Amino acid sequence: MIMAAGALIIAGGTGLTSVYADQPIRRTDLVKNDIDVPGHEASQVRVDFGPGAFAPKHHHPGEEIAHVIEGTLEYQLDGRKPVTLKAGQSLFIPTGVAHSARNVGDGKASELATYIVTKGSPLVVPVK
Repeated sequence: MIMAAGALIIAGGTGLTSVYADQPIRRTDLVKNDIDVPGHEASQVRVDFGPGAFAPKHHHPGEEIAHVIEGTLEYQLDGRKPVTLKAGQSLFIPTGVAHSARNVGDGKASELATYIVTKGSPLVVPVK
């Protein structure tokens, strides 16, 4: 257990990046590994949203499962009504579906995003 936690810290230690430099959003890469599905990999990322932070419309080269671990986030998936999730709730986002996310709570919000994606593709693809 301690070794697994250490591996996560080492893997995520260099993964602090801002997806959108003008927004108070921080991504921490936790795990990235090949899976048994040929040409695919799994990635897990913690995304921290400052108050009012907005992640503009984007999509991924595979499925995403977003789990809110703190605060309140509103997700807008193309062709669907917005959905608001609080800590402890999750959302499945199908391959290629454009979506955005906004922190609609009073403080910080965080999600654990798990992706099953095409290996070697950019994880986040902005939509214009």
